[in-house]
Amino acid sequence: MRASDRAYSALRTEILEWHLAPGTVLAEVEQAARLGVSRTPLREALARLSADGLVESLPGRGVVVAEASADSAAELFEVRIALETQAAALAAQRRDPVVFERLREEFAGAAGLIADPDRSAYYDLVARFDRAVDDAATNTYLVSALTGLRTHLARLRRVAQDNPQRLAAAAREHLLIVEAILAGDVDLARSATAVHLHNSLSTIIDAADSGRFAAPVSTAHHTNPAHQIDRTA
Repeated sequence: MRASDRAYSALRTEILEWHLAPGTVLAEVEQAARLGVSRTPLREALARLSADGLVESLPGRGVVVAEASADSAAELFEVRIALETQAAALAAQRRDPVVFERLREEFAGAAGLIADPDRSAYYDLVARFDRAVDDAATNTYLVSALTGLRTHLARLRRVAQDNPQRLAAAAREHLLIVEAILAGDVDLARSATAVHLHNSLSTIIDAADSGRFAAPVSTAHHTNPAHQIDRTA
């Protein structure tokens, strides 16, 4: 893997997992040394992150991690609701029943996955649900637009990670969407998806109002850079 790709992957992971908090300054010299790359590949990595919308250049500060505020989340969800409700509707028309029957069974038993402190198995289930809907929708342009959105949605997942009650409710909402798609009910698939997304946005806004939207302190200054690059390779 090229040095610029390694730096991009490491920084992207740190941003999405909130190890690099919004507003963190990504000074070239410091980050290049930390990640074990020269400044040229680091600049390439930062340019890619800027294109992703994960970093921005601010006068007098340089490159910083982009903000992830409740306002930006609201704008993101305006687009997400439009795209994902349409994807669910198309999936209800074009689904493979075998795939969604399997997902129905897994979401019905999701409580055990949520009870696991790691919760990686639950998030894997949600990711497979997303892929199943994308595949069933069979619309390349729609899926491409959703792929770009999900980069930013990954940053917001942390808000729900600290709220087991919301995760349990979200699992029930996913189950209803899956059942609607499985039944071929276009209107219910669309409306169930809209309800799920509105509830998700409400959780984010509530977290912002209560101060839980703040990211943890950046670990960039005391993290082993070699470990960061290996972890994202």
